Amino acid sequence: MMTAIDFGLAADLILAVSIPGMALWLILTRERFRAVVGFMIYGLFVALAWMRLGAPDVALTEAAIGGGLVGLLLLGAHARVPPDPTPPGRRWPLHVLAALLSGAVAAGLAAVVLMLPDPAPSLAATVADALPATAMDNPVTAVLMAFRAVDTLLETVVLVLALIAFWSLVPEGAWSQRPTWLSLARPAPALVLLARLLPPFGLLVAVHLFWIGTSQPGGKFQAGALLAALWALTMIAGLSRPPAPVRRLPRLLAVIGPAVFFAVGLAGIWLAGDFLAYPSGLEKPLILLIEAVLMLSVGAALGLVLAGLPPAAQTPAVSADDGGRSRAEPRS
Repeated sequence: MMTAIDFGLAADLILAVSIPGMALWLILTRERFRAVVGFMIYGLFVALAWMRLGAPDVALTEAAIGGGLVGLLLLGAHARVPPDPTPPGRRWPLHVLAALLSGAVAAGLAAVVLMLPDPAPSLAATVADALPATAMDNPVTAVLMAFRAVDTLLETVVLVLALIAFWSLVPEGAWSQRPTWLSLARPAPALVLLARLLPPFGLLVAVHLFWIGTSQPGGKFQAGALLAALWALTMIAGLSRPPAPVRRLPRLLAVIGPAVFFAVGLAGIWLAGDFLAYPSGLEKPLILLIEAVLMLSVGAALGLVLAGLPPAAQTPAVSADDGGRSRAEPRS
């Protein structure tokens, strides 16, 4: 009977072979659809590797983003990008170059890890000593929301700036149009059934991930990514319509998280003597408040990006050959 140690070693060996093998297959495959599916499988393998390394927070993020949302974006891009006219035989230099660059990066990372002193430098003991002051049992949440709260605040602002940059590509005059990039013309009945059944359970899982983030692996980003994925699923199945960029509620949801985070940080100057410092006894309630609104902002921002851009606006144009009657022509 296989012992727990043997099972762990077998799992590590499988991951050690599967991850480089899948990466090599992604580089060498000639079909984009297979590459996209392989990328999603690769993301799941990496998530399992993070679990084996004892980093469940990173594993949850990788599964939600690398294996989920990014894969969904790649699938949508594959369905809309025309076939590559370049013969497959002429693309091998790019594949070789990508393989060499990937191998060089992997070798560099391996060299850095192998050259670390023994024991490796770590701030884990310092974080553990200061953990009671944050009222957090999860050290990852404590680091993100207390010890390096400024970095986390700036990361949430970057997400809003990314949405603004994405919306800067909206065609002229199409701000009042709903995006049509994500929805399918004829979704399969099984997909529609899945989109009806999953959201209630997924919503409970998202709230659970948010709530346990203070004491166990989870938190606002994983919960927000799950909300975005559920929203995208309903849009794909045609059960919900994506909002137009001009709508105010999606904009409010996207910015409310960083705004509340910044407001709490400013209040800390008067209440606790420093920016983003929490008053004694209110650490956990304030962190939960910030994480709750950030969960909504992350879900809204990612969902709006997944929804895509609205199509080019149709404007009436008068043609000389129709007796002065107007007809709609796309804007150039």
